[in-house]
Amino acid sequence: NRLANWDYISQCAGVAKACGLPLLGNGDVVSWEDYTAHMADGNLTSCMIARGALIKPWIFTEIKEARYWDIRSTQRLEFIKDFCKYGLDHWGSDSVGVERTRSFLCEWQAWLCRYIPVGLLEVLPPKMNHRNPGFMARDELEGLLAGDQVTDWMKISEMFLGPCPQGFKFTPKHRSSEKMSGDATAQVEG
Repeated sequence: NRLANWDYISQCAGVAKACGLPLLGNGDVVSWEDYTAHMADGNLTSCMIARGALIKPWIFTEIKEARYWDIRSTQRLEFIKDFCKYGLDHWGSDSVGVERTRSFLCEWQAWLCRYIPVGLLEVLPPKMNHRNPGFMARDELEGLLAGDQVTDWMKISEMFLGPCPQGFKFTPKHRSSEKMSGDATAQVEG
């Protein structure tokens, strides 16, 4: 993965500002320090956050409060619970809605598992291209949330959506976690 070229983005932002045009910067924002540094010269209108929000959806709270949030596993699980609730509200709570929510949740988990708890980091700020080197989880749930296997994600989905039905199969659309080992597909056998 190449990192975003923020020198180039900054040059473009300077030109755009001189011409009176708004410009949004984009790429590799995964901490409040990234956001603040990119906005510091005043040339950008704003800064988009995409993958950083998939990995840690609380990044907006960190930016607003200019601090790192050493979010605990139970707090992270609340985000997943809300996601499932919103999915069921949107797609319905019938079997089709549940499995669509489960599939999207598993896809999101391919990003969430990349989060390394701030309290365990040796160096701040975290960077987009840093991969989870493996760590000693502070509790069992934190270890499950860091799991990079589809079977881990299916277990998490079962906490809120019930057992995976026989024949349920999930293959991530992309391998957002390069440390994923083994087969990236899992299927519930019947």
